[in-house]
Amino acid sequence: MYWLIGSFIILAMMGVLAVADSTPIPIMPLFMDSASTPVLTISFVLLTFILILISQFTIPSAYPTNSIKSTPHHSRFASRILYFISIAILASTLLIGSGLHALVSHQQADDQKITEPMRVQALVHIEGISDSVYDAGTDTGYRQVAIISQILPLVSELTAQDLDKVTAEYGAGLNNSLSGDDIKYESSNAISSHQNTLAENAVQDKIYRVLLNAYPKKPAKQSSKTNSQKKSKKTEKQSQIADLNHLQPGDRLFMTLTLAPLATSEQVSNNPSGFDSYRWLRSRHIDGVANILATSSSSILPSSHPQIQSNSNSHLLSSDSYLTRLRTAIDQGRWQLRQHFYKDWATNTAAEQQAKAVTLSLLTGDRSLINRETKDLYQLAGISHLLAISGTHVLFLAIVLAGIVILLANRLYPALYRYIPRWHLRWWVMISAAFIYALFTGFDVPAARTAWMLLAIGLTRLTLLPVSTMRVLFALAVLMAWHDPYVLWQAGYWLSFIAVALLLKYEDTSQNQLLELNQPFTSYDKLLRRLWLNFKRLFKLQCWLFLALLPVTLLLFGKASLWGLIVNLFAIGLFGWIIVPLNLLAGLCYLILPSVADIIWMLVTAIVSNLHELIGWLTAMPVLSDAWLYTPVNAAILLMALLTLLPWLLPRGLISRWLVLPPLSLLVMTVYANQQSLTTTPTLYILPTGDHYISAALLQYPVVNDKDAKNTSWLFLADHRPSNTKIKTMPSNLTADKFSAMLAQQLGSLSVNKLEGIVVQSSSSGVTDSRVYDKKSSAVAPNDSELLPMIVAQLSQRLPVSQYWQAGRSERWSALHQAYKVTTDSQETATISAQRCESGKIWQLPNGNLTLQAITGWSKIEDASVWDCTVAIDSSTPIRVLKYQANDPLKSLPANSQTLMSKSKPLPDQANMSQSRLILNADTHERTWQMWSLLCSADLTNSNIAMNHTIWLGHSTSHISNEVINQQQIDEIITYDNKPLEVALSSDALFKEGD
Repeated sequence: MYWLIGSFIILAMMGVLAVADSTPIPIMPLFMDSASTPVLTISFVLLTFILILISQFTIPSAYPTNSIKSTPHHSRFASRILYFISIAILASTLLIGSGLHALVSHQQADDQKITEPMRVQALVHIEGISDSVYDAGTDTGYRQVAIISQILPLVSELTAQDLDKVTAEYGAGLNNSLSGDDIKYESSNAISSHQNTLAENAVQDKIYRVLLNAYPKKPAKQSSKTNSQKKSKKTEKQSQIADLNHLQPGDRLFMTLTLAPLATSEQVSNNPSGFDSYRWLRSRHIDGVANILATSSSSILPSSHPQIQSNSNSHLLSSDSYLTRLRTAIDQGRWQLRQHFYKDWATNTAAEQQAKAVTLSLLTGDRSLINRETKDLYQLAGISHLLAISGTHVLFLAIVLAGIVILLANRLYPALYRYIPRWHLRWWVMISAAFIYALFTGFDVPAARTAWMLLAIGLTRLTLLPVSTMRVLFALAVLMAWHDPYVLWQAGYWLSFIAVALLLKYEDTSQNQLLELNQPFTSYDKLLRRLWLNFKRLFKLQCWLFLALLPVTLLLFGKASLWGLIVNLFAIGLFGWIIVPLNLLAGLCYLILPSVADIIWMLVTAIVSNLHELIGWLTAMPVLSDAWLYTPVNAAILLMALLTLLPWLLPRGLISRWLVLPPLSLLVMTVYANQQSLTTTPTLYILPTGDHYISAALLQYPVVNDKDAKNTSWLFLADHRPSNTKIKTMPSNLTADKFSAMLAQQLGSLSVNKLEGIVVQSSSSGVTDSRVYDKKSSAVAPNDSELLPMIVAQLSQRLPVSQYWQAGRSERWSALHQAYKVTTDSQETATISAQRCESGKIWQLPNGNLTLQAITGWSKIEDASVWDCTVAIDSSTPIRVLKYQANDPLKSLPANSQTLMSKSKPLPDQANMSQSRLILNADTHERTWQMWSLLCSADLTNSNIAMNHTIWLGHSTSHISNEVINQQQIDEIITYDNKPLEVALSSDALFKEGD
């Protein structure tokens, strides 16, 4: 009953959060005002205790025969009915109350969030340590959680000197209030009278919890005059932003910010990596995002400063609780430890830097110094969980400190045990150490879970309650959800509790085999047998955890690394028995003897650095080059996986383990069906790229007639930045490494392990050798970016690619590809040749069901404005166009479209009728379709071929004309950037919006 009610409570809270996030749910204002999270949590705990006490009435009497005889039958029947009614009422109250609690929490967060962008001046209170550091050399930005208040609209740009004046005025008013003077501070910009008026009318009691952002900006191309004028200002601003790394927890200073609301569900679905930034920020109670424009060079003294604390009226300044001040002091210690590791950072090599960064992360949970490459390495090795502060770290430190205290008590003051039992002393020391270290590491879910479990298990032993550890774990999971419903959106919550539950339920019979060691063997044989049995136990445990957590991992992250089965066999022991103990010992020595701590940290960083080299060598082996497991997982698959594991989770003998065969078979069949559903219907996926002008589309076409052939897949890439110099666009921030890894992950999630071809529909100067077009003033140069050809070079190393079509000229492709193979040390792979994607080029399936034809692109003309290659896909069966959802590929939705009304079409012969046509447009200049109208429109008119349905897919900045739309007989228009095509809006033909 406990498991059933608790599971329903968690499911109800998750369902309410999911529904309330997508659909507004009305709630009574009176309930909103009266509801409080601590009050509701305490109420739920009291109801749970009452439910447990009532359930104890089912305990049989010591004299069952006498009690049955003395109690009338109708009384027993009535008591049973009353018992079940009471249980049902209490359980329903807990269930409904938990759902309302989640709804209230969502509504309160929704009322607090930032709703529209604005530029403001605000007082910023730094909270905790930053998630990353600002470093222009490695292109990493500054991210910091902060609380902003004293918010005023920003009318004109303020410099650091202006903000220093505001800080001085604020500090003067603060000192006057601390001195007891009846002076009320009024914020002022001191720049213009108009801003002073805004200051008087501004609402200053609004407080937001935001995520501060500051990223290095790429240098823009400027003229010599402009560059000389702006160079000094730019350098000054960059140095000012770089000083953000020196901000400590608890600092207060004025900044000018650009506030922005959290990402919408549509923006999250367009995230190429599938990372749900909205839920990640909302689960950490972030109200919005703030980009830093300028900061004051001086900060206001925090409330914990001795100068303020010594003042008798200091309580008027801050209402921070003692717990908040303790948390700030602990965070300042974490910041100082980071500064110790960050000292002389630039003088270290990249390997030494990342070894230090991982060492710091294992000590304090601070990952700010770990770069993207190291995180990807740990993800590929399947040991990302080792970077987090888990319960093992907390428990190890608590046991060590408790052992030291007990040892000192035994030696120095054994009479202490007359007043307090030994296990009481050990328990109190372990609890204190666990909570302090959990606070020191950020009090994340795994560390908090360990600390609270130590407290709960000690209380159950102290009160002699017959409660199992599994029930304590489950009760703690429900209590944490009651305390903060948004914790259900954190992956660490699920992985932490599920992993501990699996460890508690793990059954190992290898321990019985250790009894065989009592037989007469030599010491050497005993050692070998013990090592073998321990390795066998470790391998079984690792396989158990990997397989049991695989559905949850795939559901949360969409992929899992097969390297985890191998690397975890030695990495867990290395981290748990060597690296983490030495790291914690160095942390304790740092408080007493910093020089000794540095020596130990040098040893730890050397071990970590060698481990990185070993993992890099292992993951580079061609045996498991494709180590990622991509399998779309939904709630149904997770439910079947739970049914499969149910006989092992329940007490042994309750359910026969042969019953696992039906759900296991159904699970395998469902996973196989989901994989097949991605490839049995002709589909074109619009892949998110993170750049509005760069598009990627994947065509998956099943070959059903030819039994020997496999499904064919084509990848189409294009850069839609206008080639017109009058239209200025921001350069792309994508890199070839990032983009190719992102595409490889998306292709893997769609079960694509081979590409028939890659079509780059935009020209690139990186593969063009001719410069004739430079001599003509009216000629347009090709795109100066080498991004898309480099994507082809990298993807061809990751998976087989049969063909490569390149728009424009590609004389330098072989040299570019060969240079890439030399730099990446991948000489064994074959070099793919580039074919010109120009008008008239055709590829067709042997059965004729699919045809790819280039309808634009004339690379023989010395003008890159007509080199862009538009491809027409003719199919015997309709091709559906879906917007790829990175976080859940199974829920990819149809792309939004503009459906044109009926047009007059010729009636061709049925034999020449093609079922559908899909046109992938890639023009960046109006000359492309002008050239097509001059050269190819007559051929289309005389071909006597018509389509049942023609879909046009391109960018909203396309230069296609209404005349071309009519000639191509386009019925439906879809854009990559989800914006309407202007020519369709202004055309004479009526249209309607379609999904």
